[in-house]
Amino acid sequence: MTGAAMVRATGLTKRFGGLEAVRGIELDVAPGEVFGFLGPNGAGKSSAMRMIACVSPRSSGSLRVLGLDPDVDGPAIRARIGVVPQQDNLDAELSVRQNLEVYGRYFGLSRARVRRRAAELLEFAQLTDRAESPVEQLSGGMKRRLTIARSLVNDPELLLLDEPTTGLDPQARHLLWDRLYRLKQRGVTQLITTHYMDEAEQLCDRLVVMDGGVISAEGSPGELIARYCTREVVELRFAPDASRPGAEAFAGVAERVEELPDRWLLYAADGEAVLGAVHRSGVRPRASLVRRATLEDVFLRLTGRSLAD
Repeated sequence: MTGAAMVRATGLTKRFGGLEAVRGIELDVAPGEVFGFLGPNGAGKSSAMRMIACVSPRSSGSLRVLGLDPDVDGPAIRARIGVVPQQDNLDAELSVRQNLEVYGRYFGLSRARVRRRAAELLEFAQLTDRAESPVEQLSGGMKRRLTIARSLVNDPELLLLDEPTTGLDPQARHLLWDRLYRLKQRGVTQLITTHYMDEAEQLCDRLVVMDGGVISAEGSPGELIARYCTREVVELRFAPDASRPGAEAFAGVAERVEELPDRWLLYAADGEAVLGAVHRSGVRPRASLVRRATLEDVFLRLTGRSLAD
């Protein structure tokens, strides 16, 4: 890391009565970095983000955002950050342009500057041709782009995005990724929570995996895959009515094996070599696939495959 941390947390804790949602986490987010929070529902991601956004006070520990203390300097911090909530909170009775201009006035920007900024953001979000349209006429992807554009009206140094692409189709997701990448090129620091592992791999320089209010792992996507997984994964699928081999059939073939209801997963550095060994042993799956290991493999190993309430 170079320069002062944009976000620094030490022993950061959040309690709700007897529930400890965030349990003493440590964070350092560098200027210009895209930093991700991954974790199942209830892991503490949103609670951590709300403390960083200065809308929820910490219970204990130290937290500095832009070098300031949220407990003392909340208004000053909020003036310098942008927040993209999980659910769009646009003003439905206003037009697309008015959503940007009215929001800009909250930050004390002059009318002339607000108009210029709105025009810039409409172009950035590819919404110039819909500037006078009512918000309710926009598609889900357009609304999400407008929400992100609105969060940028004050030229924030730090942008917090809570599941920015949930519910969007692939085309809309990729367009939003492109816009977030452009912000990174401009030096805007970003904190992102997401349930999409491919999104985290595409966007994040570093990330943490949270589970049960604590950080289970931290690093770049590539570092986490190398640390907690193998380079490749072999998937062996069997017909529902076919007899399936047990784990002993793969003894010594792969570094780790995992049985799922519809397939076996074999983790190894060389997937093709493993698949060849499986075939030579007489195992005949209905279908097989060799793929590179992904962040999702890491996530499921760290947090488990069962649903978290």
